[in-house]
Amino acid sequence: MSNTHADTVLFVRDTMLPQQDPPSSTIGAIGWAKENLFSGWINSILTLVSLAFVLFLLAGLLPWLFSPTWSMNSLTECRELLAGDHGACWGVIRERWPQLMFGFYPSEMYWRPVLTIVLLFVAIAPILFAERVPSKLLGFTAIFPFVAVWLLWGGTIWGPLMALLGFVVAYFVFGLADKYLTSALALIAAVVSALIWWGLISPLIEPALSSALPIGLETVDSRQFGGFMLSITIGVTAIMCSLPIGILLALGRQSDLPLVKAICVGFIEFIRGVPLITLLFIASTLLNIFLPPGTNFDIILRVMIMVTLFASAYMAEVIRGGLAALPKGQYEGADSLGLDYWQAQRLIIMPQALKISIPGIVSTFIGVFKDTTLVSIISMFDPLGLANAIRADQSWNGIYWELFIFIGVVFFIFCFSMSRYSMYLERKLQTGH
Repeated sequence: MSNTHADTVLFVRDTMLPQQDPPSSTIGAIGWAKENLFSGWINSILTLVSLAFVLFLLAGLLPWLFSPTWSMNSLTECRELLAGDHGACWGVIRERWPQLMFGFYPSEMYWRPVLTIVLLFVAIAPILFAERVPSKLLGFTAIFPFVAVWLLWGGTIWGPLMALLGFVVAYFVFGLADKYLTSALALIAAVVSALIWWGLISPLIEPALSSALPIGLETVDSRQFGGFMLSITIGVTAIMCSLPIGILLALGRQSDLPLVKAICVGFIEFIRGVPLITLLFIASTLLNIFLPPGTNFDIILRVMIMVTLFASAYMAEVIRGGLAALPKGQYEGADSLGLDYWQAQRLIIMPQALKISIPGIVSTFIGVFKDTTLVSIISMFDPLGLANAIRADQSWNGIYWELFIFIGVVFFIFCFSMSRYSMYLERKLQTGH
C-alpha cells in the first residue's frame, strides 16, 4: 500500500536549477565547423579534399610570394638570386610603384594628388557617415570638386573659382525665381543663368584677375596623368555624377510627358546598347570633329564625360527598378498629403527607392571603377597601360604576374571597401524590412 502511495505522489521542485553553458561542441569554432563543414560524411569528405587542395596550393604559392627579391633592380638580378628556384621578382614593384600610382606626374608634385586623396575622404565623410561626422563639412563637400581640379591640374585659382561662382549664381537665381514661377521654370532660369555666367561673363573676368593676381600652382598636362591616380580621378568623377543623372533619367523614363520620356528612353537604350570602348574611341578621336577648329578639349575631361554618361544609363535602370518595387500606396499617400511632384519624390518616393536599390547602385559603382582600365585602349596610361610600358623596359622584360597581382590587389581593396560599405548601409537602413 505504501508503494502505491509513493507512486502517485507528484514531486514539485521549489528551486530553480542554475543556467548551464551549452555544450562546447555546439558553439564557437568547433560548433561552426561541425555544422558547416562536418555535418555529414559527404560534407566531411569534401572538406578534407578541399583542405588538401588549399594546402597544396599554398605550399607552392607562399614560397613564390615571399621570395627575397625586393632589392633587385632587374629581372636578371632576380633570376641570379633565385638560382633556378621559383619565386616572384618584387623588385619591379619597389622600383616602379610611384609610376604605377602617379603615372608621369612630376615627382616633386606628388604631394598634390596625395593631398587630393586625403581631402576626398574628408569630403565624402559627411555623406557616408552622416550620423558620426559634423554636417558643417558638407560645405567643404560642395567645393571639393573645384579644389581637386585646381590641385591636380594646377593653373591660377581663378578658373575653378569662376566655375564655382556659376553654381552660386544658379542657386540664387533659382531661389529668387521659385517665388514667382513654377519649379520647372525656376530650374530652367537657373541653368540659363549659369550658362550665361560660364559662357559670357567668366571669360571676360578670369583673364583680368589672372593677370592682376596670378595666384595658382604650376600647370600639369593631362598626358602626365596615369596609374591609379588616373583611374581614381575618372572613377570618382563618374560615380559622383552618374547617380544624380541616373535619378533624373529614371524619373524621365517614367514621365507622362511624351517628349521627355522619348529622350530618356532613347538615351538609355543607346548608351546601354553601345560598348564602352566605342564611346571612349568617340571621346578620343571623333569628338573633336564636332567642335570648332582650334578648340582644346581636355582628353581626360572627354573620357570623364563618356564614362559618366555610360554609368548614368545603367544607374537609371537600377533606380527605375527601385521605383517599380514601391507599392502604389506610397504614391497615393504622397498625393493625399497635397505634395507636388518634386516634393513627393524628394520626401517620400526617392528615399525608399534608393534604399531598395543600394545593392545595384554599389554594383554599378564597382563596375565603373573597374571599367576605368579600358582607357588604356585609347593610349592613356592607367595601371594596366603602365604595366605594359614597364614590361617594355629591357630590365623588366618578361615580368607579368608581379605587376598584375599588385594592380589586382589595389583594385580589390577599393572594390571590397565599397562592397563592405554597401552591406553596412543596408544594415543601418534595414533595407527590405
